[in-house]
Amino acid sequence: MALKLTDLKTDVHNDWCPGCGDFGILSAVQMALAEMNIEPHRVTVVSGIGCSGKTPHFVRTYGVHTLHGRSLPFATGIKLANPDLEVIVCGGDGDGMGIGAGHFVNSGRRNVDMTYVVFDNGVYGLTKGQASPTLKLGMKTKSLPKPNINQGVNPLMLALAAGYTFVARGYAYDVRHLKDLIRKGVQHKGFAFIDVLQPCPTYNDILTKEYWSGEDLLDAAGKPMPRTYKLEQEGYDGVVHGADEQEMEEKIKQAIVKSFEFGDHTPIGVFYQNEHIPTYEERISQRMPTYRKNNPAAQEIAHKDGTPLASIQKLLDELRVT
Repeated sequence: MALKLTDLKTDVHNDWCPGCGDFGILSAVQMALAEMNIEPHRVTVVSGIGCSGKTPHFVRTYGVHTLHGRSLPFATGIKLANPDLEVIVCGGDGDGMGIGAGHFVNSGRRNVDMTYVVFDNGVYGLTKGQASPTLKLGMKTKSLPKPNINQGVNPLMLALAAGYTFVARGYAYDVRHLKDLIRKGVQHKGFAFIDVLQPCPTYNDILTKEYWSGEDLLDAAGKPMPRTYKLEQEGYDGVVHGADEQEMEEKIKQAIVKSFEFGDHTPIGVFYQNEHIPTYEERISQRMPTYRKNNPAAQEIAHKDGTPLASIQKLLDELRVT
C-alpha cells in the first residue's frame, strides 16, 4: 500500500518558532520518505541537540534523540548493526560542525550508506543565537554584541575533503527541490551529506527568508532576484560516471570552486556524487562474507519464551562487592 504524507506525521506538538526553516526541512524529509514508499519500520531518524534535534519526534518512524555532536556515531552503530535500515541523521550546523566536527570528518572517511541533513542557519538557535561555526567572519546577527570574530567553516568543502560521496545543498523554503535532494541522498550508495540553508527568524536577522528571496536585490523591472539558483538548471554535472580517478579529482575540484559561491549567487543542488567508492558495509563484507546475512540485528538474543540465550551471571559474580 502506498504511503501518504500523513502516515509519516506524529501527534507530537511542534514548538519551533513561527517561520522557522526547520518546518520546510521536516516536510521535505516526510515527503521524500512517502514518495519512496519506504515502510516506517525500515527507517530510523537520528538527531543530536538543538532545534533540529526534535526532528525524530515529528516523523513516524524509529527515532533516536542523542547527545550534542554525537548523532553520527550513534547512527553509524545503528546502520552497521542493521544494514537493512534506512538511516537519516538530522542535526544543526553547531551540532555537526562544532562539537561534532571530528565525527563529521571521520564519517566521511568511512562512507557508511546513510544520509546526513544539516539544518544550517549560522547560529545556535536553542541557546539564544551565538555564532555557529558556519557564520561568516565579520557578520553581526542581532544577538551578537560584536561581529563574529571567527572564520566560518565551508561545510561543503569540508565534506568533499573528508570523503563524502554525495555532497549537496538545499534551501529550506524550496521544499520540493529539497525533497528531491533528500530522496537522491537516501537512494545514493554511500554517505550522503546535504547542507540546508535554513533561515532562523528569531536570531539570524541577516540570512533571512527575505534575503534569500532577493527582496532587496531588484532587476531592471523592479522584481526581486532570488539569491539561490539551481545547479542543474545551468547544466552543471557533479556526477562521477566511471571509476576513473582523474574524473573524480576533476569533479571534486569543480565542486570545491562552486562551494565558495555564496551571497548574491548561491548554488543549490548536487555538487558531487560518486557511487564508485566502496561503502563501509562492502568493506566489512570483504573481510566477513557472512556480514549482510548475519549482521548483529539478525542475531537471536533470547529464546521464544523470552529467556536470554546468553548468561552474564559469571560477570555479575565477579563484580559483586562482598
